[in-house]
Amino acid sequence: MVGNTGWKKFAVISIFLLPNLAGFLFFIGIPIISSFVLSFTSWDLLSPPQFVGVDNYINLLRDPSFFNALTNTLLFIAGYLPTVMVLALIVALLLNRRLRFRVFFRAAYFVPVITSWVAVALIWKWMFNPSYGLVNYFLSLIGINGPAWLQDPSWAMPSIIITSVWKDIGFVMVIFLAGLQGIPENYYEAADIDGANGWQKFRYVTLPLLAPTTFFVLVISLINSFQVFDQVMIMTEGGPAGATTVMVQEIYNHAFRYFQMGYASALSWVLFALIFVVTFIQMRWQKRWVDYGK
Repeated sequence: MVGNTGWKKFAVISIFLLPNLAGFLFFIGIPIISSFVLSFTSWDLLSPPQFVGVDNYINLLRDPSFFNALTNTLLFIAGYLPTVMVLALIVALLLNRRLRFRVFFRAAYFVPVITSWVAVALIWKWMFNPSYGLVNYFLSLIGINGPAWLQDPSWAMPSIIITSVWKDIGFVMVIFLAGLQGIPENYYEAADIDGANGWQKFRYVTLPLLAPTTFFVLVISLINSFQVFDQVMIMTEGGPAGATTVMVQEIYNHAFRYFQMGYASALSWVLFALIFVVTFIQMRWQKRWVDYGK
């Protein structure tokens, strides 16, 4: 009797889940499997796919543009990830205090998050303009002759990083803020009794108890960093001279500009493998510094 009841519940739950499951299989499952199959073919969208084995993966390892895109992606991560995490933590610490207009500032920092990447990238593209952009105008007020940000290969990637940090800082700040508000106040009261100063409370109370939140932010931000694309496409289109071409744009170029769908699929799976390995390492490494208080 109990078994029948269990099967009835399973059947009812399955019926309700069926639309979502069908959508997942159709829009996500089938494209994933298709891209894996296509990565072993040569296909230009017009003629039938030709099976080429692992040639796409071998050619990929001989392709200088792949290593350029990989290097640029890693440079973006190296500049973006620590900057957005440190600045967001500082802002979260400030907005966790009892300040006037705290709600207003929290909302103000979050506005860029809900703004589309197209609007943000176009605004920053105008701000970085060397002739009439606001960035060089403000630099000129303190006697600095600003560079041609998006036209100079040395400054194009830093410009992309600055834009990305500005847009994402509110999202990371909100997560840190939630983590800070989850720290019990009695820990700080005990630290006060022991005579701890502000830095000691941050070092020995806040940071350890914020470790699970920091780990979550690190994983999410790193995965998103590997997939940077929108701002690059709108602001520089990968230029100048390939200085900002990243992995996802390399995939886009081969798929929709050169019509090399098989090669683009191979690139996609290499990117997936990179993200998987890095995330796996993070999951193994987190046991050494994250304490969930079990």
